[in-house]
This record gives sequence, C-alpha cells and structure tokens, in this order.
Amino acid sequence: MSGIAKGIGWLLLGLCLGWQSAMAADIQNVRLWLAPDHTRLVFDLSGPVRHKVFALDNPDRLVVDMAGSRLSASLDSLGIDDSPISRIRHSRQPDGTQRIVLDLSRGIKPRSFALAPNDQYGHRLVVDLLNNGTSGPTNRIGPEPATVVDDPGVLRDIVVAIDAGHGGEDPGALGPGGLREKDVVMAIAREVYRRLEATPGYRPVMVRDGDYYVSLRGRTKLARRTNADLFVSIHADAFKDKRANGASVWVISDRGATSEVGRWLAQKENGADAIGGVVSLDDKDEVLASVLLDMSMTFSMEGSRQVAERVHRNIGKFARMHKPFVEQAGFVVLKSPGIPSILVETGFISNPDEARKLKSRSYQREMAAAIADGIQDFFWNRPPAMTHIAHRKSGGQLPTLAARTYKVARGDTLSVIAVRNGVTLADLRAVNGLSNDTIRVGQVLKIPSS
Repeated sequence: MSGIAKGIGWLLLGLCLGWQSAMAADIQNVRLWLAPDHTRLVFDLSGPVRHKVFALDNPDRLVVDMAGSRLSASLDSLGIDDSPISRIRHSRQPDGTQRIVLDLSRGIKPRSFALAPNDQYGHRLVVDLLNNGTSGPTNRIGPEPATVVDDPGVLRDIVVAIDAGHGGEDPGALGPGGLREKDVVMAIAREVYRRLEATPGYRPVMVRDGDYYVSLRGRTKLARRTNADLFVSIHADAFKDKRANGASVWVISDRGATSEVGRWLAQKENGADAIGGVVSLDDKDEVLASVLLDMSMTFSMEGSRQVAERVHRNIGKFARMHKPFVEQAGFVVLKSPGIPSILVETGFISNPDEARKLKSRSYQREMAAAIADGIQDFFWNRPPAMTHIAHRKSGGQLPTLAARTYKVARGDTLSVIAVRNGVTLADLRAVNGLSNDTIRVGQVLKIPSS
C-alpha cells in the first residue's frame, strides 16, 4: 500500500473513531424532579448525544432514544410514585441506541432538550412531561390567585409572593459539609410564609413549595399571575473569596451593580436557568417585554427601596451586614413591572462561620422574622387601597374609590396608567374587576384614591 493510501486509511479510521467518540456516551446518572406543572427527568451524560423522543398510545408510553449510548445508572430508586410515570423500562437496540420507555398513567405533553456543561454539571439531556390538563397532582405553588370581584366595596388581603431561590436540578451555592443553598432558603421562606399566613390581612404565596426548579421568568410570571403586591426572593449565596461575609438586601438597578459582589451575584443568579435546566422555547414575548420595561418600573422601584430598607434595618439588628445600605444589581428575578421586588441574601454560605449560622433552625427563624416584620411595617405605612390592612389603619372607614375615571387611549398600558395616576397596579386591577392587564382603547377605568 502506498504512503498516500496508508495516510488516507489512517485519516478515515481517525474520522470514524472521532465520530464514535463524539456520539457515544454513558448515561451516568438519572434524576427525577416533581413540579406542580410537570415532571422532569434529567440524564447525566459522559458526552453529547443525538436523541429523539416520541409518544405511543394504547397504552400511553413515552420513548426516549439516545444514539450510541449505554445506560450505566440505576433506575430503581427514582421515586416515581407521585409522577405520571407508572414504570420505567430500558433496552439497548442492535444499532447501539439506548432506549428508555416510560409507561404512563395519564396523558402528558413531552418536551426535551440538551444542556451543555457548566460549573456544576456535565452534558445533560432533559425530558419534561408537561401536564396537559388531565387529572394529576394539584398545584403546590400555593393558594389559587385571589378572586377579583366587580364590587369595589369588597376588601382583599395583601398578596406577598415568597421566592425560595434555586431548587431541584439547581442546588444553588454549596457550603461546608454539603450544606445546600436551596435547602436553607426553603426553610427560611416557609417560616416567612407561616408568619404572614398567621397575620390577618395577608395572603402569602410560595413561588415553589418543593424541591423543583422554577425558571427566573417563571418566578416573576407567577407573581404577576397572583396579583402580588410584593415579590421577595430569598438566597444564601457564595463568593469566590471565602472571607466574604454579611447579609444584604438588593433592589433592581439599570445602571450596574453597587459593588463587585453585586456584579458577581447577579451574574451567577441570572445564569441559574442554565443549571436548573431551562431553555427559551416559548417566552420570546416575555423577554421582549422585560427589555421594554415601561414607566411602572419607576413606581415599583420606589416601593422596592422602601421595603428593602426596613428589611435591611431589621436584619442588621442581629447579623453583620455586607454594606450599611440597600444595594443594587441587575437581578433578572427582580424585573417585575408594577410589583415592588427585593432580593435578600441571608449570608454567604461559602463563609464557614455564616454557614454554621444559616444551618441553625433558630437563626433561620430569626432571619424569617426580620423579613416578615419588615414587610408588615412597610404595608402598614403604605397599605394598598381596599385591603383589610388599609381598612384597619383608617379605623374602619372605607376610602372613596372611584373619585376619578380615565379613558384608555391608543398606546396605553395598565401599568403606565397606574403610574400616571399615582396608584398601584394591583389597586387599579381590583377597583375595575380586572383579572389581568388586558385593556382596550376607549375603555373607561375607575382610578382609586389611595
């Protein structure tokens, strides 16, 4: 064989081996997460794979094929009891494809996507089983959104959306001894929920009430869906320098962060979807809307700072604060037009001393009390109109709600109208019996007097 022929042969062999190396992957681990609206399967892979997912009926099944792959993980302890999966089977096809078959107890809508490696995970294949409206697990996010009634004389509770950061596929920051941020902040969030629920005039809503991931946009979307008067995101993050310490309270900034830590934290939190397993599939309108934030951000930023200052002051009574003032950074999760929003960093889990405190149940309760008390102090001083708190503060006298009206013009949005008239978006919805922000040109809106 000539030298040229040998060279071509080695080249072809190298290409074949390279293709097999690129396409072949071991399925090293499989995880299952149960969320209110879907069940998620995550396959940890040794490399990228080509895959396809297809459904079969009579009976309902979902088939996941991964080319040139081999299952080396156990599927016996995934905890499928509360999921739509009744049984998992697997086999390796003659062409080297690894087949996973999910026997289903009810209909689902499948969605799948691959994720590239990041700081915490290697290659992953994510398969979501979306609830399609058939009977299934109840929504564990929290109580149903408050019913908006046409009678403006009906009082309502103040709605507070409590967001425990991370969850499910995303453990958040990791501390000594395997302490996970998602567990610490869930404990604090549930205590905040308990305290507000026990206070007449408040209706807290948990953004997530279990170990599953909610996308950053999904968190703010839920706050809007429940007509929240306030959004509170709770975290316990880490910094590259383990000496960093101190709790902090953050509001949104459109001019950059107030510190190096702020830039670091915002970058990490805003990238959480890549760890939690989220791809942008059908939220293009929401992303555009987040870029085109309207005048309502001015109003919500004012309220955000007021409640943040109260929470900051409360935490400072027993904990060291990272800065003596409320800080600002570009956290995506705080971009809720018309809804005051704050993010509380309860401490640095990467700092051994603070990690020890954050692990303590008594410290978690103290932190939750500081947050809940700050929220209540804020709303007592600035209660939304037609709420039980406003009614109580006024000595039982109902305010005049419809002293003014406004006719909707072309280009108006509900949030802009609220800002122009100095009222909250929630109050404007309530007095007009609106369940969402949809309005039409020529519509006459009542403007509440707060």
